[in-house]
Amino acid sequence: MGETRRRAFKIVIQITCQLLWLAGLMVGLSGMYLLLIYRHNGLFFAHTYIILPACLALASATLLLASGGLGIWVSLRKSAWLQAVFVYLLVMVFCLEATAAALAYVNAGKVDLELAPFRSVFRRYTGSSQDPGSNAVDATQKELQCCGIYDYRDWLATPWFNHSGRGSVPHSCCISTYHICNGTLELPGLLYQKGCQVKLEEALLFVLRLIIWSSLAVALVETVGFVSVAQLMMDQPLLEYGILDREWD
Repeated sequence: MGETRRRAFKIVIQITCQLLWLAGLMVGLSGMYLLLIYRHNGLFFAHTYIILPACLALASATLLLASGGLGIWVSLRKSAWLQAVFVYLLVMVFCLEATAAALAYVNAGKVDLELAPFRSVFRRYTGSSQDPGSNAVDATQKELQCCGIYDYRDWLATPWFNHSGRGSVPHSCCISTYHICNGTLELPGLLYQKGCQVKLEEALLFVLRLIIWSSLAVALVETVGFVSVAQLMMDQPLLEYGILDREWD
C-alpha cells in the first residue's frame, strides 16, 4: 500500500472516530431520556424490562466513546495490537446496538400494553398529598402538560370526581399560564386538552425510535471503520521465521 493511500485511510479513521463520538453522545442521551421517563412515570408502567434498551444504549455509548479515542490512537500509531483491540470494541458495540434496537422495536409495538396500569392509577386518585399515586398523577399532568388519560373528560368517570361533588378536575390539569384556572369544567379552554397516556406514548415511541435509528447510523459508521482498519491491517508485514543453525562443540 502506498504512503498516500495509507495516509488517506488514517484520515478516514479519524473522521470515523469523530462520528463515533457524536453517535455515542446521541445514543447515550437517548438511553438517559428513556431512563428519566421511567423514573418519573414508573408507576404507570406494567414491567421494568422496558428500560433494557436504555441500559444497553448507555453501555454501547460508553464503548463508542472509548472506541473513538482508541481509533484516533490507531490512526497515529502503526500497531497491529491496537488495531485488533479497536476492531474488537467495534464488534462489541455492534452487538450491543443490535440488541438494543431489537428490544426497542419489540417494545415500540406494545407501548399501549406497557401503559395498561394508567387507567387504574387514575381511578385510585384521591387528591391527597399523602397519597403517592395521587402525587404521581399530579406530577405527570404538570410535567407532560396533559389532563386525564385521553383528555380531560376522563376525569368525569373517576370515583374522585363523583365523590368530591366539585364539578372540576384536579388543579394540575390547568394550563400554567392561566392563573385564574381552578379546574372547573365550565372553562375547558383553560385545561390541557391532550391526555397523559397519549403524551407518554408519544414520548416513549420517540425515544425508542431514536434508539433504533441511532443503531442503524452507528452500524453504517462502524462499517466504514471496519473497512479502513482492515486496509491498514493488510499492510502489516508478516512475521518471517527462519531455522537457526546451532553449532555443537
